[in-house]
Amino acid sequence: MSRDKQAALKEAKWMNSIITGKTALTEEVKKEIVNKTTENFADYINKGFLEHRKSATIAGDFALTEWTGQGSIIRDVMGREFIDALGGFGLYSLGIAHPKVVANVQAQLTRSPQYSQEMLDPVRAQLGRVLAHLTPGKIQYGFFANSGTEAVEGAMKLARLYTGKPGFISMLNSFHGKTAGALSLMGKSVFKEPLLPLLGNIQYAPFGDADAVELELKKAAQVGTGIAAVIAEPVQGEAGAIVPPDDFWPKLRKICDKYGVLLIADEVQTGFGRVGETFAVDAWNTEPDIMCFGKALGGGVVACSGFFSTPEIWSCMEPNPFMHTTTTGGNPIACAAALAGIEVMLEEDTPSQAAEKGTYTLGILNKMKERYPSVLKNIRGKGMLIGMEFSDGDIGYKVAAGLFKRGVLTSGTLNNSKVIRIEPALNIPMNLLDEMLNRLDDTLNELAS
Repeated sequence: MSRDKQAALKEAKWMNSIITGKTALTEEVKKEIVNKTTENFADYINKGFLEHRKSATIAGDFALTEWTGQGSIIRDVMGREFIDALGGFGLYSLGIAHPKVVANVQAQLTRSPQYSQEMLDPVRAQLGRVLAHLTPGKIQYGFFANSGTEAVEGAMKLARLYTGKPGFISMLNSFHGKTAGALSLMGKSVFKEPLLPLLGNIQYAPFGDADAVELELKKAAQVGTGIAAVIAEPVQGEAGAIVPPDDFWPKLRKICDKYGVLLIADEVQTGFGRVGETFAVDAWNTEPDIMCFGKALGGGVVACSGFFSTPEIWSCMEPNPFMHTTTTGGNPIACAAALAGIEVMLEEDTPSQAAEKGTYTLGILNKMKERYPSVLKNIRGKGMLIGMEFSDGDIGYKVAAGLFKRGVLTSGTLNNSKVIRIEPALNIPMNLLDEMLNRLDDTLNELAS
């Protein structure tokens, strides 16, 4: 495509005028937005998304084009309304555009949206202090970034720097992100194989099997492969909401201590109340050496992530604090969003809400499994991270499409196409949760007929 600065200016002004309200959102403008969005995805983003999101692109006369949202309701540009049962894959733990988080961001935005990069920034520093009060054990020091993947990358560097060892034990079917280091830890081939070779010295064990983890550490010790850390999600999200046995995390802690390796908890999806505790490892009274945060940390408003560790481990970063840096990570508006989000989490006690609503939802879903055994094969999860497993991916797609048709937004999991997730806001009103479950029941009944 040839360069055309005037065309670029014209197209930028078109959308900016709509965003700022200078162009009225008439029916013709709405239709233009939908048509251009579909065209733009095909021509400038990735045609594959249109196929992947068939449920959205073939809905009615116009493709579903997201426009606005509040709480647990999303509206497309044509005004169609959806109950959000997806929660942005764990991003919207407090719902969409929580007013306290938005207000904090707006206030910080008018004051200073980014750093000078040289002066000390109080918002980031205070967020570090707040998180040190929240995290388990001796975890105290941390680094803020933009995405969960970056948090995992930083945790890997920290573990290798502190231990002087290169290797990791990860879990089969795990998901830690898609940059080169984080992708090396992933326990499924579909995203890795086309990009091999990635980082070496990565071994894998079945998730939930602490004895298998110990066997990998024992083999590594025998052959002289240095292992820096064992890394795992407390509950595997993208693998299909897999909850480990209750003794898994306590055993991991003991095994890591026994072999002198660090324990990293990837709480990017499970952290900040998602599974019914402030952090998922709290459910098993386990204190990791390093924790990774993301998704809900930014209050569902601004991207924010981080990795945190103990003073002893973090001390290896102090001689050269520039060993790991980023220009925009932990920027003032992101940290303002995170501080407001934590305040909301604690004041509304969203972890307790997740625990209660999760128990309620799992009970109803298990009754649906009894009513529709030919469609719904398994239910699992913890808190508001729930997976519904079907016999194959085609059935899962039909369920997602059926829910779209009934005004419910959901999706599958990246590492298990047979599983559809239920991952709404932790503070979703009970009437909306019930309505979502009623529409799911209608969908399953239709497929079972």
